[in-house]
Amino acid sequence: MFSYLSPEERVPTDHPLRVIRRMTDAALRELSDRFGSLYSPLGRQAIPPEKLLRALLLQVFFSVRSERRLMEELNYNLLFRWFVGLSMDEEVWDVTVFSKNRKRLLEGDIAQAFFEKVLEQAKAQGLLSSDHFTVDGTLLEAWASMKSYQKKEEPPAQGSGTRGRMLRRDTHGSQTDPEAQLYRKSHTAPFQLSYLGHVLMENRSGLPVAARVTSATPQGEWDAAVEMITDIKGHHRVTLAGDKAYDEAKLLRKLRDLQVTPHVQKNESEKRRSNLDGRTTRHAGYTISTQKRRRIEHIFGWLKTTALMRKVRHRGQSLVQWMFTLAVSGYNLVRMARLTAQPA
Repeated sequence: MFSYLSPEERVPTDHPLRVIRRMTDAALRELSDRFGSLYSPLGRQAIPPEKLLRALLLQVFFSVRSERRLMEELNYNLLFRWFVGLSMDEEVWDVTVFSKNRKRLLEGDIAQAFFEKVLEQAKAQGLLSSDHFTVDGTLLEAWASMKSYQKKEEPPAQGSGTRGRMLRRDTHGSQTDPEAQLYRKSHTAPFQLSYLGHVLMENRSGLPVAARVTSATPQGEWDAAVEMITDIKGHHRVTLAGDKAYDEAKLLRKLRDLQVTPHVQKNESEKRRSNLDGRTTRHAGYTISTQKRRRIEHIFGWLKTTALMRKVRHRGQSLVQWMFTLAVSGYNLVRMARLTAQPA
């Protein structure tokens, strides 16, 4: 059976992926010189990095659980072939070759570069706020079983833990993913081998402008918040919203030193006083920030359900960071496509 129609003609003109494909291609064109430096002219022909990155984005958009399943979809799904840039009869790559080529993008930090190029498009369209932000973190379950959490063969010397105490994470670790830490977000939740994923969102359109993955430690959320807002804020005063976990004296003091006004939710109880007072909470801007802050939960909801980041499928903090950044880029592309499609 022969067909004279190309995949381009098979995809409807109003399909949502068309807008995302245009934005993706614009970002990839800006990275063409960077792609060239990652590949040697010698040896076997590698997978074009543009096609590889588009395929990974499809894995995020359509909740494809493995790269092996992604190759199967590319073999018979016309929509997938069109988005990646494969012709009707072009051979699909072997899954091991695909994984090895992905490592080259990891070494070139392409996910972060792609994320920044997508943000430049959002800025050019006037979608980003430069004054008001929200920060939050979530637990990313590691790709490791609790059975792999064993006692280390050579535990560290006494006194290497926090304040001279030997902690459980100093003497035990996962044999499957040594960088994952045993952690829980609340006193009622069970301990899990995890990482912490952090997002900094601008409050105008609800777009993530920074993403970090850290070890699952109590200090991780606060350090990530300071690092991300420092990289973004520039030289003028900005506001930073957050939940009760960010109502901590040292963190608020550090933010004020950076000319960042903390609009975090007050953490008050019978045994605890909030570190915020009326100098901050009396202003109308504080109320607006606390309302806008809830949008960040939509980001984490999308990342954990659609992008399948609830339990990561890779091991090692650097690879988890790479995939988390790419997933956040995917969210931005979907969100920007919806915002630009809305009538003025």
